[in-house]
Amino acid sequence: MTKAPSEPRLSATVLLLRDQPDLQVLMVKRHYEIDFASGALVFPGGKANAEDENEAWDALSDGDFEGKDRAARVSAVREAYEEAGIILARPANARGEGAPLVGPDVAKALEPFRGAVDRGQQSFVELMQDHDLVLALDTLVHFGHWITPDMMPKRFDTHFYLAPTPPDQKAEQDGRETTEAVWLGAQQALDMEAAGDATIIFPTRMNLGKLAEVQSVEAALTRFSNEAVVTVLPVIGQDEAGAPCLHIPVEAGYIQITESLGKVKEGVGKAAQ
Repeated sequence: MTKAPSEPRLSATVLLLRDQPDLQVLMVKRHYEIDFASGALVFPGGKANAEDENEAWDALSDGDFEGKDRAARVSAVREAYEEAGIILARPANARGEGAPLVGPDVAKALEPFRGAVDRGQQSFVELMQDHDLVLALDTLVHFGHWITPDMMPKRFDTHFYLAPTPPDQKAEQDGRETTEAVWLGAQQALDMEAAGDATIIFPTRMNLGKLAEVQSVEAALTRFSNEAVVTVLPVIGQDEAGAPCLHIPVEAGYIQITESLGKVKEGVGKAAQ
C-alpha cells in the first residue's frame, strides 16, 4: 500500500537586500548540527510556529495581510531577527506603509532576546508590545513559493520574500542555527557554488539565479512586486538522456527547469558532511 505524502509545514525565507554599491543579499551558513541542509549557505528562514498565526499581529503589523499570508510574513520577519539580528519593524507611534524602519539602536536593544525567541522562551508578540513596535510586513515582496516533493519524509511549504535591509542595521549570525552571516552578490554566490567553495541547495540556487537578473534593490523590488509567483512543486521524471531528475514549471521563470537527482542528493550530502 502506497504511503500518503506527509503534509508540508508552512515555512518562510527572506532575502535581505542592500546596495553596496552593487546588489547584495544576506546569506547565512547553516550550523553543522542542524538536521536539514547543515553547512549550506541559505537565506534566513525556517518553519512557522503557532505564534506566527496569532491574531494579535492584526494590530501589531503594517500591511493588509491575513491568515496564512500574514503568518508566513511574520515568520519571515521573525526568522530574520532570530538568525541575523535584523528587525523589520517601525515604532508604533510612527507606523504606516512606507514609513521609515527602526535603526541599529532598536536592533541592539532587541539583541539579547534573540535566543529566547528562537527557543520559544520569549513571546515575539510580547517583545514587540514591550518595545512599542509593529512589524513592517508591507516591506516584504513575495518572490517565490516552493513545496517539497511528495516523496520526501519532511516537507515544507516555503514562501520566499525580498526585503530591503534597514539602513545601518548590522547582520550577525546567531551561533546556534547559523555560524556565518555574509553579504554576497547573487552571481558571486552561484560562482562560489560552481567552484566548489560553497554548498547551495537547489531551491536556494534557483532563487539566486532569478535575483542575479537585477542590479539594485530598487530594481528587484519594482520588478518582482509586479510579477506573479508560480508555485514550484518539483516532480520526479527523466531528462532528455533518460536520467532521473526533478522537473519544475517553466512558468516559474527560473534559470533551469530540470535538476539531476544525483546532483540534488550530492548537494544534500555535502551539506550534511
